[in-house]
Amino acid sequence: MTIDLKGRLALVTGASRGIGYFTAIELAKAGAHVIACARTVGGLEELDDAIKAVGGTATLVPFDLSDMAAIDQLGGHIFERWGKLDIAVLNAGVLGVISPIGHVEAKVFDKVMTINVTATWRLIRSLEPLLVKSDQGRALILSSGAAHKCRPFWGPYSASKAAVEALARTWAAETQRLPLRVLSVDPGATRTAMRAQAMPGEDPATLPHPSEVAAKLLPLVGPDQTETGKLFIVREGKMVDYRMPE
Repeated sequence: MTIDLKGRLALVTGASRGIGYFTAIELAKAGAHVIACARTVGGLEELDDAIKAVGGTATLVPFDLSDMAAIDQLGGHIFERWGKLDIAVLNAGVLGVISPIGHVEAKVFDKVMTINVTATWRLIRSLEPLLVKSDQGRALILSSGAAHKCRPFWGPYSASKAAVEALARTWAAETQRLPLRVLSVDPGATRTAMRAQAMPGEDPATLPHPSEVAAKLLPLVGPDQTETGKLFIVREGKMVDYRMPE
């Protein structure tokens, strides 16, 4: 399926590497102008070169997601320049540590919640007025199987991703009568720096490359995708519903 995003404006967080980097390239290849957000200026510049190489265009926005004032200002800057936003891929996140819950340092737990949860909420608040101005607003919020599996030693990350999914579901319910479509995405284990941090003994060659995940995300922001409030499981290529505990 060919996805045509010509004339569309797409924002990607965590765009300097991994899934965010390759998603930004896929969006640009499909014709969208990409607003690429990340902490690392060098990584963003590499992305800009890669996007130009495929004939795309990008605007680079280097900032740290712990800077809440910058997130609040982001929506205003986009409105002043473009007036709306068509696509938001909220991908950035941190792992924290793999540790028993009682051994996690407070500053580590606070950072995980700040970057993964609070920043996601602030981005939703900042970008929603722009997304609802689009005739085909699309928002993807990257989650993880950790939100549901709750394996030992993954407490902070699991809790943060469960919270992120709750935010996405609530947002989708609030906007279900609008053209805006909101999905959570579970990319599965992927060959990224975060995965290597979590599982240092794992052979990365056994995992899908982030470019493979990015290619599967592209149809989710196209005009034919009309589901909202659901979870897309990349490994299985399917949309699933949420349900109450049994």
